[in-house]
Amino acid sequence: MCINKQYLTLLLPFIFSTAVLAAEHKEDTLVVGSFSSGVLDNWEVKDFKGKTKYELVDVDGVKVLKAHSHNGASGLFNEQRIDLHKTPVMHWSWHIENKLGPLNEQDTSGDDYAARVYVLVSGGAAFWQNKALNYVWSSSSPVGKVWPNAYTFGGANGHMTMISVKDSSHKTGTWYSEKRNILEDLKQHFGEEIPYIDGVAVMSDSDDSKSQVIAYYGDIYFSKD
Repeated sequence: MCINKQYLTLLLPFIFSTAVLAAEHKEDTLVVGSFSSGVLDNWEVKDFKGKTKYELVDVDGVKVLKAHSHNGASGLFNEQRIDLHKTPVMHWSWHIENKLGPLNEQDTSGDDYAARVYVLVSGGAAFWQNKALNYVWSSSSPVGKVWPNAYTFGGANGHMTMISVKDSSHKTGTWYSEKRNILEDLKQHFGEEIPYIDGVAVMSDSDDSKSQVIAYYGDIYFSKD
């Protein structure tokens, strides 16, 4: 069992410093991950077990973020308070080189994902109020399935909720673009309107399955619609 990964929810107050970064953005668009510009400003690696290597690489003439996990579990975090009333919709693109699994993702032995993008809401000192929505490339759960993270506490709407956005039926080596209304998703899955998130993260991990995976992430940004 991965202790660090198990207590990811408890670590969120330390991941988010007390001085939340101010968002610099246009009125209707906020770029969080400008990987195509060749910069990783405000992004920080957090290791949970082993290491996932993150680096900017050129793919077909465009810079993207590459994640390579070999029995590792590291996330890349951007601490930033985002006003969801202004920019509620998150956009990103991704593709994977290989698939994991099939794994039992509802059990700690299978809590690995070739790719995931997630948003975090810090509870501050009240760590039990930390929340996260994980949009994952699932190895065994069909698109649309929702479940609590295997390492966290709570029921179907536990503090860390997993949402299958892509599954094993989707092709490797193919770019897919995603769009999610975070304000609506938070209300649906946590039963309350949450006007702000405190950060965005990406993570490719393979520590529980003791395997390896390579994934790529394009720019991440928020918009009004």
